[in-house]
Amino acid sequence: MTTETLYALVGVGLFILGLYALFVRANLLRKILAANVMSSGVFLVLVALARRTGTVAPDPVPHAMVITGIVVAVSVTAFALILMLRIAMKTGQTELPDTWSE
Repeated sequence: MTTETLYALVGVGLFILGLYALFVRANLLRKILAANVMSSGVFLVLVALARRTGTVAPDPVPHAMVITGIVVAVSVTAFALILMLRIAMKTGQTELPDTWSE
């Protein structure tokens, strides 16, 4: 097993784990953390795909996308945390209701 394959498999595993937590958990903070785990998985897959062959130099475009994605992920996480705090101040809880028919 090559390093690239290991990175890709760990990335897919992280994405699936984050997706599972995103659907199962009701707490907003855990949903935000699950989205961050999913984005980390995507970053690992992109890094693994950057090096497709052993003889050619790695493609710099996926690496640039990962760096840009990290900046965007930090910004979106900060925005989501602010929204979660506003929801907690308004409603007094940080969990989503079971039904949306209310």
